[in-house]
Amino acid sequence: MASDTTTGSGAGDLFQRKATGLLRGWSVLDGFIYAAFAINLLTLGLYIFSLAPFIPDGSLIYAIILSGLYLVFQAVTYASLIAVMPRAGGDYVWMSRVLGGGIGFVLAVTGWWFILWHWVPIYANILNIEVLVPLATIAGFGGIADFFGEPGGMFTASTVVAILASILISLGMRTYARIQKFCFYGGVIGLVIMLALLLFNSNADFVGAFNSHAQDLYGAGSNAYQQTLDAGSVKGTNLGALALGPTLLLIPMIVFFNLWSNWGATLYGEVRGASDFRKNIYAMGGALVVTSTVAVIMLLLFAKTFGWDFYYAANNAYWGGNGPISVWPYPGLFAAFLFDSPILQFILVALLALWFFGWVGSVFLSSTRVVFATAFDRVLPEWVAKTSRNGVPYYALALMLLPSIPISYLYAYGENFATYTLDATLVIATTFLGSAIAAAVLPWRKPEIYNASPIARYNVLGLPLITVAASMFSIFLVFCIYKWLTDDTYGINNGQSLIYMAILYAVALGLYVAFRLLRRAQGMDLKMVYDEIPED
Repeated sequence: MASDTTTGSGAGDLFQRKATGLLRGWSVLDGFIYAAFAINLLTLGLYIFSLAPFIPDGSLIYAIILSGLYLVFQAVTYASLIAVMPRAGGDYVWMSRVLGGGIGFVLAVTGWWFILWHWVPIYANILNIEVLVPLATIAGFGGIADFFGEPGGMFTASTVVAILASILISLGMRTYARIQKFCFYGGVIGLVIMLALLLFNSNADFVGAFNSHAQDLYGAGSNAYQQTLDAGSVKGTNLGALALGPTLLLIPMIVFFNLWSNWGATLYGEVRGASDFRKNIYAMGGALVVTSTVAVIMLLLFAKTFGWDFYYAANNAYWGGNGPISVWPYPGLFAAFLFDSPILQFILVALLALWFFGWVGSVFLSSTRVVFATAFDRVLPEWVAKTSRNGVPYYALALMLLPSIPISYLYAYGENFATYTLDATLVIATTFLGSAIAAAVLPWRKPEIYNASPIARYNVLGLPLITVAASMFSIFLVFCIYKWLTDDTYGINNGQSLIYMAILYAVALGLYVAFRLLRRAQGMDLKMVYDEIPED
């Protein structure tokens, strides 16, 4: 892409300038790695798996397999949309061109801009329980570990997440890709070591190691393994049983982990070869399939070495607050216990921490492109679309960073604010649903664009492939959203949170109406913008 950062000369220009100023700094491999980090097995995945005991009759492994297979429809849908319109802004661009500017703006701004402020403390919690607390505990700094379990530690970690993500993004896409590769390959080394420890050690080895280290590090009793089983025993848990009904009910829980293979879709205006449908499938669908496969292997090794009953009991006891150790039962730390040396334990947990550091930039990176795209369309002020010489939309980045700090403060110290954020995933899924609907009707709403695209030749029983895949993905999303809203098990059908999210949507709608009226007063009809596709 061109790197011109000058603004358009007048209000009559459709777009903010002729070229975006963004750079095609990523390859398809970079897109694959970003997708693998988005559906991050070693961070978000392990955390979500710990919630499985809330639906004890469901099969965690089968839920991962079934949801992973079904979410291939998501990968096909987004790979198709990217191939048709490989533009920065992703969901916003597609919805605004197919369904209308108001729908596209409100859904994308709420689901990619406002809501990601609230994901900063969610990332921070993962940083605390999977990186800072385990490392501090191994190193013997119990006071530091305790601090990060308090509100002050949560706010500190949130600030670290926001600033670190901003620094990584400000380096530009090419440098970000290099750092991402370093974290990915280093994290894979840590994962291989972890799996090898589980493979070559027995359950008896782990029981002895866990009892010893739980007593030394956490002051637990001499038989913490059995105490954990007693405290968190979950009836109905069975590793191999399908139990189809409960397993289907477990899928909306697993989706909190594996719904994000399309997280990089807003960035594909900066990916070389993005118009190649098959390459997009390899990047997103490949990350989904590989991550799901490794997840199943890892859980089978948990069953072999930790013991499946113990794994469920440890998680259940933690959430019930009655286990022999009070910290979150991080499997990476448990695997490290199989080393006798604290130094080797520290090294393994540090290698696994690279999965977090490769993931942390995603809290803002994809969102900056949505904010940028709205300004490039001249909905938001023109200055928001300015880019640096290395293609960084620095004002859009500031609009992610600055609001996230007070949001994180409220999350850490506010009495009820964390409750308001419970529907954060639901809002993003609603945005995805909007894009899925846009994809399904694209061949009829924008036939000239669709017929000129490389996906026009793909059909299923006479229907466009994009329509079939998007319809199937929409059904999946509607099922998940319905269950989230109606079933207390998932923990997000909270009235206060729904009201808060409705306010965010109202603010987005207010912004759109205000700027549309402003542009009309300046002699510009935004409808003309939405009839065009922005240039690279």
